[in-house]
Amino acid sequence: MIGRITGKVVAEEATGLLLVDVHGVGFEVLTPVGSRARAASTGELVTLQVHTHVREDAFELFGFATETERRLFRLLIGVPNVGPKLALGTLSALPVEELRTAVAQGDVARLTRVPGIGKKTAERLVLELKDKLEREVAVGSAPQPKSGDAERLLSALTNMGYRAQEAQRAVSALGDRVGSTPMVDLLREALAHLTP
Repeated sequence: MIGRITGKVVAEEATGLLLVDVHGVGFEVLTPVGSRARAASTGELVTLQVHTHVREDAFELFGFATETERRLFRLLIGVPNVGPKLALGTLSALPVEELRTAVAQGDVARLTRVPGIGKKTAERLVLELKDKLEREVAVGSAPQPKSGDAERLLSALTNMGYRAQEAQRAVSALGDRVGSTPMVDLLREALAHLTP
């Protein structure tokens, strides 16, 4: 499975389909509208958190600017009658915080304004996601460093065999030190967070 892609965006469609060049290989990645802008500009390196969706007749990549968006996407596709395209449309229409608020408040009217979501599906989203969404957003909303050092540190930790979620927690725990402290010291401190 593909979990993350870093490359150059060489083409983009209004539907959110990106063509990402990774060392000469072009990956078509479906993203919520606005994800590319949150991740990087065309021609610059972009890192997308990826959900790989495999069906008998398709192999699709769904990309997200943040881990929180990917978590929400996975929660949405876990709801009966909500497929990947509807989940992607929901994240395109409602920013993370707005979706969380609509579900927490049981705002069925707001959810039904999303194309493809009727009253029954909106009620099902509220019922299924109310508690889960609150937990997931709380876990995924820790401040994330955005410097190149943070990306290199994450890459080093995952290459050492740590899960991406564990590595992200360790990097987040370092806070403002990322970007202002030598990489060797950052790696040592991150490993200290990961070692029991």
